[in-house]
Amino acid sequence: MTEVLEPNLRLGGDRAAKPWRLILISGFAGIVMAVLWSPRFVDKVIAGGIADPVFGGDISDVAITGSGMAVAFAFVTGVAGMFTACNVAVFCALAPMTAQPRSVRTQLSILLRPIALLLAGAVVVAGLYGATAVLLGPGVPQLSDARIGDPETGVRVRLVQAGIVFGVIGAVMLWRGLSYVRVVRNPLGGVFHRYPWTEMLFLGGLIGAFLVGRPFGPFRTMFEYAVSTENPLLGFVTFALQSAGNIVGVAIIFVVLTVVTRGGFQRWLTSRPGRSDRFAAGAFILVGTFFLVYWTLKMGSRLAELWWPTMPYNS
Repeated sequence: MTEVLEPNLRLGGDRAAKPWRLILISGFAGIVMAVLWSPRFVDKVIAGGIADPVFGGDISDVAITGSGMAVAFAFVTGVAGMFTACNVAVFCALAPMTAQPRSVRTQLSILLRPIALLLAGAVVVAGLYGATAVLLGPGVPQLSDARIGDPETGVRVRLVQAGIVFGVIGAVMLWRGLSYVRVVRNPLGGVFHRYPWTEMLFLGGLIGAFLVGRPFGPFRTMFEYAVSTENPLLGFVTFALQSAGNIVGVAIIFVVLTVVTRGGFQRWLTSRPGRSDRFAAGAFILVGTFFLVYWTLKMGSRLAELWWPTMPYNS
């Protein structure tokens, strides 16, 4: 079976000639996900449900009182915040890596390498951003309450930064998904083919870059504390740990799925030629579309006061 990270895609039969069905379905799913997405549910119910018991109260109200607590807070909130669209793509990229007819123990051992590469990429990017943010001080956009336009109702500057960052990440993921089905050319395809480990490292870097735009409330709490210490090393460690917490959380879910199904999920991926590749391609297209629509298009509608469809629970 062709490894998921290789640029060659075996779709088989007429599916290789007609990838548009997969593209349209995945893209439409990304649009629907963007309309239905509820940040309050993800941040308060899911993330809060994981982190609140650890700190004995609402994580939004927790005050960080020392470096040790900052480190623990960073990792726990990173794990708690793992339910994100970006990490859906991480899950779907990890799946084909173990999609081979081997024992559960062997599959789990194979999984360790891509997870380590993801962690390495995320830690470097997130950590360097954390150290740089501390050096820049409290004037960074993510800590600003300034608004564009009306000082009371205008769009916050930090959300504009989030829209730009996630828009770029979304474009990269969408492009990668399209390159899997050979609709576009992957400019890094040669490197990924020659050094297969580099794509997981690159994807880990994208996960680390997630913190550059992340509007998650507890993240700002950690961010503010790190900046207040004026310690770049603490900034590096806390940012790196929060990003690592995201990946560890996803990895745990994947391991549990592998054990519970006794490798059945991986066997399903390999039961038909090219299924694991289509699975990864669809995941990247879905998540890339979600980011572009939810963060770029929706942000553009807010800045230009254009119409955007809302649900009763996320208006």
